[in-house]
Amino acid sequence: MIRWKQDQLGFPDYGLTFANPDFVTYAKSYGATGHRIEQSSQLIPVLDAAFKAGGVHLVDLPVDYSENNKVLIDELGAKVCDL
Repeated sequence: MIRWKQDQLGFPDYGLTFANPDFVTYAKSYGATGHRIEQSSQLIPVLDAAFKAGGVHLVDLPVDYSENNKVLIDELGAKVCDL
């Protein structure tokens, strides 16, 4: 998010590209159950299984940040200007 914001303000990329940790393994290290979602169709079955199993579950799912400019700059900016 910081990288995206700096790009919007015209700042150069200062090396803010970080990889996420393996959240599934991270959850397991704390005694929780980790789930990784690869496709949106997996979300509901994974959530159902987690609720049925009980306990602590972490669901790792990808987020598509490509819509940030469209939604946060263009669409939100237009709504704020309308106020």
